[in-house]
Amino acid sequence: MADSNLPPAQWADRQLPDPKQEAEAKALMEQLRCLVCQGQSIADSDADLAGDMRNMVRTRIAAGQSPAEVRRWLIERYGNWVSYKPPIDPATWPLWAAPLVLLLIGAWIARARFERRKP
Repeated sequence: MADSNLPPAQWADRQLPDPKQEAEAKALMEQLRCLVCQGQSIADSDADLAGDMRNMVRTRIAAGQSPAEVRRWLIERYGNWVSYKPPIDPATWPLWAAPLVLLLIGAWIARARFERRKP
């Protein structure tokens, strides 16, 4: 019942005629998260929304926009979560810093344990 009765968007499942533009669009679509499936990129998802997003990407690339411009537009529209590579800004600093902090804590714990074992 939740499926759309509308026909798919023009470029949802069709490739662009220009191979260079299609390659740019495909590379960008692999970096964008499907907002319905959440675990798949829009390139891999069969969701209607992912098809609409593929159409938007291909339409804008065919119109001459760069992949960076299209990506920026989608992030403005849907938020940082739509990208598998979120930008580094104050809201995402914890995401980027957490692995380094955890690595430092692990090294500190390991060092403390090794020092206790020395005779």
